[in-house]
Formats: sequence, C-alpha cells, structure tokens
Amino acid sequence: MKRILVISDLHCGSVVGLTPDDYQTGDYAIEQVALWDSYCEMVDNFRDRVGDIDLLIVNGDCVDGKASRWGATDLITTEIRTQIEMAAECIDYCEAKKIVMTYGTPYHTGAEEDWEAFLADKVGAEIKNHAFIEIEGVNFSVKHKVGSSTIPHGRHTSVAKEKLWDTLWAVEKNQHPMSDIIIRSHVHYFSYCGNDSFLGLTTPALQGLGSKYGARMCAGTVDFGVVFFICDKGEFEWGWDIAKVEEQQDSVIRL
Repeated sequence: MKRILVISDLHCGSVVGLTPDDYQTGDYAIEQVALWDSYCEMVDNFRDRVGDIDLLIVNGDCVDGKASRWGATDLITTEIRTQIEMAAECIDYCEAKKIVMTYGTPYHTGAEEDWEAFLADKVGAEIKNHAFIEIEGVNFSVKHKVGSSTIPHGRHTSVAKEKLWDTLWAVEKNQHPMSDIIIRSHVHYFSYCGNDSFLGLTTPALQGLGSKYGARMCAGTVDFGVVFFICDKGEFEWGWDIAKVEEQQDSVIRL
C-alpha cells in the first residue's frame, strides 16, 4: 500500500501565496497565517489518518516569479532564491519519502531558466515536464497545464480531453501505459470526471484569494486544498481536503 499526497500552485512569493511562518508580513499577513495554518492542518490530518506519505506529487507553479505584468506590486519578495526557500519549506513540511515534481508555467517559474529545477535539487525531488508514474499497478499521468473554463459545467471538459489524448498516445503511439488517473492543475479549482475506466481531475490550489490578476481579471470560484490517494494492488481510493479560509473573504462596503 502506498499513500500519495498531491499539492500544486503554491505561488510562494505572492502576497497570497503559501507562506511559511518566517515570511509572513504586510497587509496580507492575517491571510498568510490562515492559509499556512490550513495547509499544515490538511497535511497533518492526512498523516494522522494513514501514516507517513510515501509519495508527494508537486504539480507546478511552486513560486510566483517576478510578476512583471503587475510591476511586482503583489509580491512579498522579488528574490527568486527566497521564493525557492519558501517553497522548499512548504514541501519539506510533508516529510514525504519520495517527491515527484512537474514544471509549472514559464511566466511564474522562469522563461529563460527553470527555477523549479533549483527547487527540485534543494528538496531532493525528481522533476518532469509530464510525469507518468506507476504506483502499486495504478498508472498516473501528471502535468501542470490544462485549459480552463468560464462556465461551471465546462470545467470537466479540458481534463476529459486530456484523457482522450492520453488514450491516443497510449494506443496509437505506444508511448506510455494507459493512464488510470489524469491529474492536472493550473486553474486553481477542484473538479473531476470519469467512469469505470479512468479518473480525471484538476487539483485545488495552495494560493489564496487576492492577487491582482485573480481579483481583477478572473471569474469563477477558487479552491484551496490538497488531493490524496491510497493505492494497493492495482486498486485505489482517493479524496480531497478543501479548506474554508474565512480570512480570504472580501470586506463589503456598506452604507
């Protein structure tokens, strides 16, 4: 039996990214504390229920990067080294026996050099563009980027499309085993679909509400949380933990 935890979209360095204790500061400090405490509680709850984490999957966008579109005005720090140290502390908190990472979006994680590669070295992880992982006979396809949807009932479509392409690559090109579980991230909302032959999902994020891009440019709900699996002899159980962080609620102007 293997126990797997999946995290993604930490965006360390953002004012609402996942922020360990020593880095919490500024106008968003209350939210940073609440997000960090919620993350630690989710990890602790999973370990308390099932024991040590055999595999931690970190599915991209661990750092927020330079935030050049916003003049770095919603960053705690523009120092990539510091962002990497923050992300390493977040990953190390899980105390996983093995870590597999995927590369996130170049805007956040480096267009000219892969900052997440330095992070992988720091935490002792293996990092891939697209990770295919077999765990106890269960085949995972893990990649960061996936298309999003502006309508609630369209949120399943992109990950279902990923499964179709996975099938074509497996059957027609014989490039990898047929995937039982498709994991994507990037969109910051939790959604899943499937049938008796596969499970496809987009993971919740570990960045909170309040970034300039998210607040000013985007619509739709955002989920803060983790996903987990227990694999054993070709079968799997799975679930999720979504935190309701009250400190993220926008204040209402009242007259």
